[in-house]
Amino acid sequence: AAGLDWTVRKVPLFARYNGSEARVKDHYGIVPTDRWGEPRCPVFGVVSKDYRIMQNIDAFSFFDSIAGEGTAVYHTAGALGQGERVWILARLDGLMEVTPDDVLEKYILLSTGHDGRSSLRVLLTPVRVVCQNTLTMAFSNGQGLANIHHTRGMDTRMVTARERIRSVLQGFDGLQSAYRGMARHKLTDDQAKGYFARILPEPNTAEENQPLFRWVTEDRDNCYHLFHDGMGNNEPSVRGTLWAAYNGVTEYVDHWRQRGRSSHMDAVCFGGGYKLKARAFDVAVKMASEFGRN
Repeated sequence: AAGLDWTVRKVPLFARYNGSEARVKDHYGIVPTDRWGEPRCPVFGVVSKDYRIMQNIDAFSFFDSIAGEGTAVYHTAGALGQGERVWILARLDGLMEVTPDDVLEKYILLSTGHDGRSSLRVLLTPVRVVCQNTLTMAFSNGQGLANIHHTRGMDTRMVTARERIRSVLQGFDGLQSAYRGMARHKLTDDQAKGYFARILPEPNTAEENQPLFRWVTEDRDNCYHLFHDGMGNNEPSVRGTLWAAYNGVTEYVDHWRQRGRSSHMDAVCFGGGYKLKARAFDVAVKMASEFGRN
């Protein structure tokens, strides 16, 4: 239904210089099979001889074995760019209640790439119903439940990852507990500003590069505004909490921040916006733990 039932192939590379042509040893291009031979056939990436192709159908079959079997509903799938990255999103059964005023739907996202740099990744992406924010859990610095590179031994790692992911999906309570921990802690304005400063530090660059400093200030100010006035953040059980601060970041990334994004999906789930949300989650969990010890 998403039009992703195409394949890729590894083709040898040649260099041409001053009328002579030579094979580029041990390097290959990844191209879509159905467009091979066309004048404008895209080259998704350049890879080594050890690179293992994972076709879209193989990646989605791996996803079937995790999220299928009647426990999930496939929701959306698509491709980014000319097909360099493909992804599929599934909604899992049940809701997560952070507070009586704030519930989340449970989603799991798989992506894989054909550009030689992107690995197969599986991410938890709960969605805050009140404003459709996509939340992020910072597994291994934002890498997700699985991060499998296209190299030898990939099949063995996929088997191991499948079992780990199934185990995590059965224990969604840990993630719900982290969110509830954030919602239990009220922040002063200074603490909220300190939180945004920790996830949006000033750039380590020359003073004359003023745009970077201005962008950081704008990002912090916008997150602080959404901490107070973001969608759902004025509910009695949410207002002024660390949970509201975290969602100030997620709402800003998902719905407002435009700088540097190549596409909405890329920014929200894969790119710099995803990394910022992962950092925001990680810092919020640490702050909740610090508050609990005091």
